Amino acid sequence: MTTFLSAVTADHFDTEVLQQHWIPLAADDADTAAVLRERLGIDFTVTRRQVWESDNFLYFPVVACYQRGETIEHATIVFALGGEFLVTLQPSEHFVPFDKAVAKMRRNPELAGSAHGVMYALLWALNEASERVLHHAGDALEAMHEEIEQALERHDRGTDIADLREAMSRLDATARIVASTRGTQLQLARTARHLMADAGSGHGKLNDSIGLLLADIDGVKEHAGVESDKARYLQRAMTTWLGVRQNEVVRACTVVTAAFLPPTLIAGCYAVDLTGISEISWQLGLLVTAVLALMAAVIPLAYLRKKGLLR
Repeated sequence: MTTFLSAVTADHFDTEVLQQHWIPLAADDADTAAVLRERLGIDFTVTRRQVWESDNFLYFPVVACYQRGETIEHATIVFALGGEFLVTLQPSEHFVPFDKAVAKMRRNPELAGSAHGVMYALLWALNEASERVLHHAGDALEAMHEEIEQALERHDRGTDIADLREAMSRLDATARIVASTRGTQLQLARTARHLMADAGSGHGKLNDSIGLLLADIDGVKEHAGVESDKARYLQRAMTTWLGVRQNEVVRACTVVTAAFLPPTLIAGCYAVDLTGISEISWQLGLLVTAVLALMAAVIPLAYLRKKGLLR
């Protein structure tokens, strides 16, 4: 079946109780998927993004965001909720966020006594994972904010545009993480509402817990909105600053080229004029033209490099 529950030792939780209501299914476990399809009628072969329903199960897909080390990863979890069983289609490798759910059920064993209680614990764990992702993104945005402010302070002394473009790339990646987390929160809220409705009045205490979970999910979603606003502000600031620097490059090139183009043209005319006088004069005119043309190319580049507009 799956090694997830077997990895939870008896010292941590009574897995026999948990296995009565929760079946975690690894994405690459085709044999177990076939058995579940035959015995329970569970079918994960249809790929859908919305909630769907079969004869005995409700299916809820959630794209989870979670932190693994210093990287942010995404995984699609599909919950199949029935009256007695909850089956989760999840990554083949150990899915770290669900460890928090097992710990929560260890603290509150009543949750493991029903499929709805288990699903509540799993959704709670995914919401906690989203919050950790947002804290990680928030720290990254604060660091980039300081980096951008320091770059703006160095404006007069010249700033390496390549470094700022690299920072812009990191900023865009962080903004995408925040946007993905907002999407996760919408899916979690939708799934939690369906869970509460399916649990019905017979799970009064559990419904109270789901209500609190919905409030927490909304709180994390608002947190994601705040971080998204920060990311947009920084993106606008960097885009504006890079636009100003680009205008400076164009203006500097125009000024320097305008200053050196006339002498180059005059020297070229002089060289052409001397070609009919003597071979030495022709060579001299060509040499003068080449030198002035080289100066017209090198001096603007040196000026722009001094201003920090080129590397």
